[in-house]
Amino acid sequence: MSTQAAETTVHRICPLCEACCGLELKISNNEVISIRGHEADVFSHGYICPKGASLKDLHNDPDRLRKPLIKRNGKFVEASWAEAFAEIERRLPPLLSAHGGDAVATVIGNPAAHKIGLLMYFPRLAKALGTHNIFSASTLDQMPKQLAVGLMFGNWLSVPVPDIERADFLLILGANPMVSNGSLWTVPDFRGKAKALRARGGRIVVVDPRRSETAAVADEHHFIRPGADVFLLLGLVHTLFDEKLVRLGRLAEHVVGLGAVEAGVKDFSPERVAARCGFDAQTIRQLARQLAGAERAAVYGRIGTCTQEYGTLCSWLVDVLNVLTGHLDQEGGAMFPKAAAFAVNTLGQPGSGKGVTTGRRKSRVSGAPEIMGELPMICLAEEIETPGAGQVKALISIASNPVLSSPNGERLAAALDQLDFMVSVDIYLNETTRHADVILPGSSPLEDLHYDIVFQQFSHRNHARYSEPVLAREADTPPEWQILLRLAAIAQGKGAQVDVDKFDDELFAGDVRRSTGAQADSQAGSQADAVLAALSHLSGPERQIDFALRTGPYGDRFGQKPDGIIWPR
Repeated sequence: MSTQAAETTVHRICPLCEACCGLELKISNNEVISIRGHEADVFSHGYICPKGASLKDLHNDPDRLRKPLIKRNGKFVEASWAEAFAEIERRLPPLLSAHGGDAVATVIGNPAAHKIGLLMYFPRLAKALGTHNIFSASTLDQMPKQLAVGLMFGNWLSVPVPDIERADFLLILGANPMVSNGSLWTVPDFRGKAKALRARGGRIVVVDPRRSETAAVADEHHFIRPGADVFLLLGLVHTLFDEKLVRLGRLAEHVVGLGAVEAGVKDFSPERVAARCGFDAQTIRQLARQLAGAERAAVYGRIGTCTQEYGTLCSWLVDVLNVLTGHLDQEGGAMFPKAAAFAVNTLGQPGSGKGVTTGRRKSRVSGAPEIMGELPMICLAEEIETPGAGQVKALISIASNPVLSSPNGERLAAALDQLDFMVSVDIYLNETTRHADVILPGSSPLEDLHYDIVFQQFSHRNHARYSEPVLAREADTPPEWQILLRLAAIAQGKGAQVDVDKFDDELFAGDVRRSTGAQADSQAGSQADAVLAALSHLSGPERQIDFALRTGPYGDRFGQKPDGIIWPR
């Protein structure tokens, strides 16, 4: 008699790039049989790339770690979860006690952006450690853009993205969305959307030092000297003022500093910057005229405009061009996504915000200012190497491989060998985690729930999508949010045997009371109690998703807006 389980169809959001495509999987006996694009997905409409199709290979990869590892006499040996946390409890608290919170650095990598358990609970771990030495992959590729939009629009994640489905003209600098399907711009099937743009008479112009896949399908491709984007952008802005092409339109009442911008670009005429860019002046002027003359247009710059000497200035000038041509926050232009949950720029009273602050502290050795609470990744090695008060003695790395991905990886690798203790939360033994004393394996994406916090804030269309785990996790393997919460408990002195669910309840209740002002107002306290009661059937990230959706811009506000959305759980 056959024991073969029936084949079932499940759906999942792809976690392997910023496009966040919907996938349809066939499952049998807790194994993936096939993966294809989900035709009914409200966002990606069946699009899939080779990355999504390889998700099965990632799950089945024999090199993926499935058990904790502890380094004994220089070699890793498998251990139980209890043994791994006991080793951390034995070694981490004494370091914190002797040297303080800043002696323990943290580094978190790009995969965490798709892992809600890691993303939501990392701040809890950092707070428990009391460390200011926080590093992430953001400082390697995108912090210039986040700094620019933070200063310009008041929030680190208020990144305007091209409304490609209604645009007539796109100017793309230093980006290759034909391959990436967007970066700080979530746009699955860029190829199809670009083809549709051109079919309706629109144009795409690419500026890039190489003939990228995007440049190859554009209407125009202009080569530029590497690192010269800032001079081209200054020349374009100069032309708009010089030829009286500035059209603020309805943006006029929201714009300040226009005269300062005009004065600032006065010395950067196309004729002056042309040689530095590798352009002729007339081409620069013509590009400015095309942009200003298009009814619906957007300028988009990405990693090539960020990872250079003038990255922040380039990132700012991209949006200056969108403002001066009247294309910011306009249909078919560069628009602000309005995420359904977790977006700080959708909370509170409209028209108000705290803005951003930088440089609240500086790195100990180089004096580099923090931005968005982070220090530059390139400072990590020197913070470990340099003796003195505040020297980094331990490291917790989470889904991160900076020895491979950051500059001067050899120096960082040597520095990691000097640490007194290192813990990694990762699914691989790689160039960075091999230096750890304890490795705690995270979950396969297919074993984990999924809700994109970050990428819905960069999406070309507003949406809210959630994926349940599609494969069963091994019984003794904790979800990633519990791994980080147990590490936080160890750092706080609560011990490895802490009741994680109770600890999570306490922390979440504190979040709700702070967000409602319950600590200073009895009526708000009653409201907080009602919210906590309404969510009492949930825990972990699911509870946070429901709370964020219901208090978000489309939410039901826990009954205050009966037609608002509520998570159907």
